[in-house]
Amino acid sequence: MSSYRHEPPSIDEICASVKRLGYAARQRIRLYGEEFELISDPFPEADGIAVNVRSKKGPNVRVVRLPATVLQSVQGRIAKAS
Repeated sequence: MSSYRHEPPSIDEICASVKRLGYAARQRIRLYGEEFELISDPFPEADGIAVNVRSKKGPNVRVVRLPATVLQSVQGRIAKAS
């Protein structure tokens, strides 16, 4: 058995992969029980990835962090691809 280690994906790689999953500007998604229009592409926020959104409930733009399950899925896809 070898001790070969993969480097973790960069934030840019994760954001690009999340975008390819459909979390990109001008898309509509359902997240946390609400429907949102994405105003931005994914970007790093604190210890995660977030997007600017506008809810169907109001005109205000806000920052929403993406669920850990989405990020874990993306990181798994990146790891399999390398």
